[in-house]
Amino acid sequence: MLDLQAKAKERSPYVVVCLQECERMNTLTSTIKISLEELKAGMSGQLNMTDDMEELGSKLFMNMQPALWVKYAYFSNKSLLSWWDDLLMRIQQLSDYSEELIAPNSLWISGMFNPMSYLTAIMQVTARASGLPLDDMVLKTDVTNMKDPKECAEAAPVGAYIHGFFLEGAGWELGRGNEQGYLCDMILKDLHPELPVVHVTAVEAHNRTKIGMYCCPAYVTSMRGGTFVFECYLKMESEEADENLWILAGVALLMSAE
Repeated sequence: MLDLQAKAKERSPYVVVCLQECERMNTLTSTIKISLEELKAGMSGQLNMTDDMEELGSKLFMNMQPALWVKYAYFSNKSLLSWWDDLLMRIQQLSDYSEELIAPNSLWISGMFNPMSYLTAIMQVTARASGLPLDDMVLKTDVTNMKDPKECAEAAPVGAYIHGFFLEGAGWELGRGNEQGYLCDMILKDLHPELPVVHVTAVEAHNRTKIGMYCCPAYVTSMRGGTFVFECYLKMESEEADENLWILAGVALLMSAE
């Protein structure tokens, strides 16, 4: 990928995020290339086979992610082939993002090494524009009725549009017109319904609405735990709805439906 340091004349938070993501992607792809070249040389007799080469060959044969790649990669429970397809999509998004250093109209948040860095950039931009301290800012999430990110003809006027979330333990009822949808019971056999495009903005903590909302944890993978990213407030059917029902059901957002 291109060296973007010379292109970043104006270091806005969104530009910084792009540069950081490209740097990590360059490291990962370089590691993959070098390790495969060494394995090829080892198998042809040009180099002595090492433990790393043997481990790489075994993982490739078993359709699993090699430990050396995982070290520089991102959380993922996918098989190697699915992981590779996912990696190519990530590279494509980064290439588009880095071309003009402008984020897509709707960013595939799941395709980032550090999703929280982009969300933090939203808070930084809002804080600067409003002259407010960053420590007082929190994220506000509104789920739109756009199921396809391509419906985002232009970038959000405030904040940003993001997509790539999957619900676990619940379903999502689309709203009508300008009304926002809400959480609903799971549909049989639909284990991980995809959430529509989410409009993320930043507000002062005391201005975030919590009534009628479920504080939903968002994770990168179904392993949860250390893959936690942030808390996303999702609308319930009514203000009288009991949030505990969703807590007991273990409802969460995943950035990857393995």
